[in-house]
Amino acid sequence: MEYSYPFSIDWSTEEIVDVIKFFEGIEQAYEKGIKRETMMVKYRRFKEIVPSQAEEKTIFREFEEASGYVSYPVIKQTKEAADGTMIKIVPKQRR
Repeated sequence: MEYSYPFSIDWSTEEIVDVIKFFEGIEQAYEKGIKRETMMVKYRRFKEIVPSQAEEKTIFREFEEASGYVSYPVIKQTKEAADGTMIKIVPKQRR
């Protein structure tokens, strides 16, 4: 994948690494699936770094523009799924 992940210059190195791990979880949900619990841990940590919903939407949009992956469906499915579930997003086919 040849794109860069969105981040803030105000974040520490550890926070940048954790946000990248979160977005790698989003990628995994599209590519091969990820356990709900694993994705929840990544999302909770992301929310510690990015508590503002407006900032979250901005970062999600930047990631989508760079990668083509939409974060919202992954988060929605993760929140709604039961423990033990694999989160797997099947991209919609274009007509």
